[in-house]
Amino acid sequence: MKKHLMALGLVGCVSCAVAQTPGSWLIQGGITQISPSVTSGNLSAPSPSGTTVGVGSDTQVTAQLTYVYNDHWSVAVPLGLGFQHKLYGTGAISNTGQIGTVTALPITVFGQYRLGEANAKFRPYGVLGLSYVYFHDAKGSAALNGLNPINPVGGSTGLKVDSKFAPSLGLGMFIRIDDRWFVDLSYAKTFLKTTTTLSTGQSIRTTLNPGITSLGVGMRF
Repeated sequence: MKKHLMALGLVGCVSCAVAQTPGSWLIQGGITQISPSVTSGNLSAPSPSGTTVGVGSDTQVTAQLTYVYNDHWSVAVPLGLGFQHKLYGTGAISNTGQIGTVTALPITVFGQYRLGEANAKFRPYGVLGLSYVYFHDAKGSAALNGLNPINPVGGSTGLKVDSKFAPSLGLGMFIRIDDRWFVDLSYAKTFLKTTTTLSTGQSIRTTLNPGITSLGVGMRF
């Protein structure tokens, strides 16, 4: 009887030890919120002096694929269809409201360094990543059309937001439910600057520096 119990105990310990074994893959699904922290330049002339912009947050369903390189290092690739952000007038045009929308698709690779033992229930980790943020489907609103002094009569003001590379830095917590299932929570800051150009020729530089909060549930395979 004792031998059987010892055998079961050894099996259990082996099961724990492979919770995050090198060479394994983790897949998770959950939600991600991207919240820009905007510092806006001024829209170039002709425009009211002090014309600046703000950018709204967006939350989407996302996934993430992670490769466990060894007991401490992992490489994670978030997966999603993009985030649609509303653009708002601020400064001299703060009463204008929404002036457009743009979709951002961050293509990102994160390196993760996990603290603690491989079989620990709670494992905090640091995040360092690089993103290529692809902006597309930028559109001006009716409010922007009416506000722009050089908008063509009966036409609309188009927008183009430059896609950029940007580094990220963050922290996370890996919570092991059992040998296969886990919960993952992370927050990262991406240091992103871009330029938006209107079809009428004006441009504006913005520092976006979005915060990225993700919560996921996943499994090892």
